[in-house]
Amino acid sequence: MERELFDYVAERVDILSVSNASKQATKEAALAWKDAVADASDEVVEAATADLIDFLEGRPNTIDGAIAFAQGPAAEMFGKEAADQMLAKQTKRKEQGEKYCDCEACSAAVELLATFGRI
Repeated sequence: MERELFDYVAERVDILSVSNASKQATKEAALAWKDAVADASDEVVEAATADLIDFLEGRPNTIDGAIAFAQGPAAEMFGKEAADQMLAKQTKRKEQGEKYCDCEACSAAVELLATFGRI
């Protein structure tokens, strides 16, 4: 894997591994990638990256999922005002044609999937 691509993947993996928006399984998959690629051969890096991309496929929340979250559990978690702001933002994004949640974890996953032609 070229260094530029490796660095791009590593930056997004760093986000996935620590983001509060990442589910535990996603954090674990990101950390597994980091462990696998440390001082590894190109073949190991390629295999670990393929495994990570396979794991991420289908995981980013859709814009409809983000809207449903804003309409439901977000009010309890963040308060009604914050949930209403989230709902307005996500509804506007959907009207603009966006397809996925824009939280840092979903954005990182979508960027990785797009880079590897999987979204």
